[in-house]
This record gives sequence, C-alpha cells and structure tokens, in this order.
Amino acid sequence: MSKLVVRAFSISVDGYGAGPNQSLENPLGENGMKLHEWFFDTPTFKAIHGGSGGQMSSDEDFAARSFDNLGAWILGRNMFGPVRGPWPDENWKGWWGTNPPYHVPVFVLTNYARAPLTMEGGTVFHFVTDGFEAALAKAKEAAQGKDIRVGGGVSTLKQYLKARLIDNLHLAVAPVLLGSGENLFSGIDFAALGYRITERVPTEKAVHLTVVRDD
Repeated sequence: MSKLVVRAFSISVDGYGAGPNQSLENPLGENGMKLHEWFFDTPTFKAIHGGSGGQMSSDEDFAARSFDNLGAWILGRNMFGPVRGPWPDENWKGWWGTNPPYHVPVFVLTNYARAPLTMEGGTVFHFVTDGFEAALAKAKEAAQGKDIRVGGGVSTLKQYLKARLIDNLHLAVAPVLLGSGENLFSGIDFAALGYRITERVPTEKAVHLTVVRDD
C-alpha cells in the first residue's frame, strides 16, 4: 500500500523550510540554499546532476533512502517555479531543465489550470486545481502501490500534516538560523496530531530526524 512520505526536507533550527522572497535567482528564498548543504556533497546529489563522486556518510544514507520506492510526487505551485497567478504561457517548465530528477508522475497544486507537461526521463507534471486531497487521490492511482513523496513547500506539507495524511517524515535540521520565511512548526502541533520522533542521527551539516505518525 502507498504511504505518503516527506523525505530529505531541510529546515533551519528555527523551523524555516525556505527563506523569504523566492525569485528566479533564489529558488528557495534568500539564504534558503544554506539549508541543503548536507545534501550537496552526497553521491546521490551529484548523480542527479550528472556528476560523480561525493562523500559516503550518514548524509548519503538519508539522501539515497529519500528516493526509495517512489511512484509519484506532490509539489506546491511555488516548488515548480516562481510564476504567480494565471499562467501567462507555458514556457516555464520548472527549475530542473529538460530532465527533472523525479522520473515519475508529479502532481502540482495550483489554482490555475494547465495542460500536463511531459519531460525527459519519465517525469510528467500534472497540474491539480481541485485541492490537496484530490492531488493525493490522483497520486495514489499513479503510484500503483509505491510511496508518494510530498516535496514541499512548507504550506503544502502543512496541509497534509493537519489532515494527518503524512505517514512519516525525514527532516534534515541544518545548523542555520533564518529568522524569517516559511516556518514548518507555526500552527502545527505535531504531538497532538500523533507524530513522534523515532530516529535522530547527527552529522557535521545536519541532524536527521525521522518522525512517524501513530495510528
């Protein structure tokens, strides 16, 4: 049976999953890239971007596990790109070039309809206008029993968390203070929702937390 999971989601010590003022120059908001330094030197990251090498470490263990058994992804509109409001055209095709790293169907939450977008490597972006629960239903059908990964952003994660739909999360807590941006913890009572930490692995560039929902 498919599980709805969050993996390799980086946050600051003060709970921010992205910095303020997202733009073409700052896809993760100002200073947002600092959250992901644990990921950049892993073999998994380098392979995604056509490179080789990287350091074998606990960071790599979590990076590699983040792609296990995935049959679909769900993304918020801002994770797909910086375009706001109605689509002016269909020229924007994401941050990742012609061959995005997903290689499975990806369901993008948006208020504005757009035709599906087929990319190289098996990635097809589907734009869902009827809400996060409808996106999950479509993702489950596409995943065919494999897991569905919620890739962000923060507001998208919070919708699924508040509905207790996420089965487990891997959070990479970076030793960074952002001070502003999108905060994962604001308005979310993880304990009341039935989530608990089952694993804690510190590395030089992050503390990896595994959080599961009690059923």
